[in-house]
Amino acid sequence: MAQDILKFAEEYSMATDEVEIILGEPLKEHTSFHVGGNAQIFVRPYSEEALANGLTLCRRFGLPRHILGKGTNLLVSDKGVKGVVFDLTTLAGWKIEADGPEGPTLFSRTGSLLRQLAKAAAEASLSGLEFAHGIPGTLGGALYMNAGAYGGEMKDITEMVRLMDPAGRIFELSGEEMDFGYRHSRMEGSEDIILSAVLRLQPGNREEIEEKMRDLSQRRRDKQPLEYPSAGSTFKRPAGYFAGQLIEEAGLKGFSLGGAQVSEKHAGFVINTGGARARDIYDLCEEVSRRVLENSGVPLEREVRTWGEF
Repeated sequence: MAQDILKFAEEYSMATDEVEIILGEPLKEHTSFHVGGNAQIFVRPYSEEALANGLTLCRRFGLPRHILGKGTNLLVSDKGVKGVVFDLTTLAGWKIEADGPEGPTLFSRTGSLLRQLAKAAAEASLSGLEFAHGIPGTLGGALYMNAGAYGGEMKDITEMVRLMDPAGRIFELSGEEMDFGYRHSRMEGSEDIILSAVLRLQPGNREEIEEKMRDLSQRRRDKQPLEYPSAGSTFKRPAGYFAGQLIEEAGLKGFSLGGAQVSEKHAGFVINTGGARARDIYDLCEEVSRRVLENSGVPLEREVRTWGEF
């Protein structure tokens, strides 16, 4: 595969000048856990055409490809990731249409940060994105997993999503066709890539919108261990239960392995207290799941995605 890697990089750089290609990029620099090995090839495409070119080359050389935003819900193996990692934070930017024929909308590309979109909406006196102000990821990642908080989620505001299939063809789906559910969308298991979306918002009072965002931000600071590297809520909420409560009832608040720890501030968060390896975090999650099942009979499912071998 090493020869294919070099050929891929050479042909990709010749096909377009709208791409940055890095061999052996440390992925710990691109994930919120701050752990993980290297990407064989790390790519920043600066246009949708450049992304399509890269996908075509992946197919030709038989290279696995991975799509990365801000890496805020991702655990990368210490062994790194084989194939090509496409960093789509380069595909960012948005436009607000406050006086559209069917009401106000916000069009955004996949790499835009949610907090920036929420701030832009507030400045335009548009409501609907307040819940997303404290979510640290990108629009693409939020749509992929139907991100939500404090009673709001992406399915509530998504009108249309533009996607690219593995062959580079672009198509659109409605919000209903995205099959949104709890921390789920049709993207799970799909090889399609989110390019952009139209979000449907509502007219509101700017001061009230900004006050709500400040309130939600304060609630996050009060309850969540934001001072440590983490990937947010580590486990999905089991039906009828709260993951953090089950973990605490199992006596695991503060439990640690290596540099990984169940937060003493909020048991639903696994954090990197400093010097953790990806394996520490993975093994800690596995042990937490085992002990919670043993204690309560309730299975926990990780919300955090994993790349590579563990």
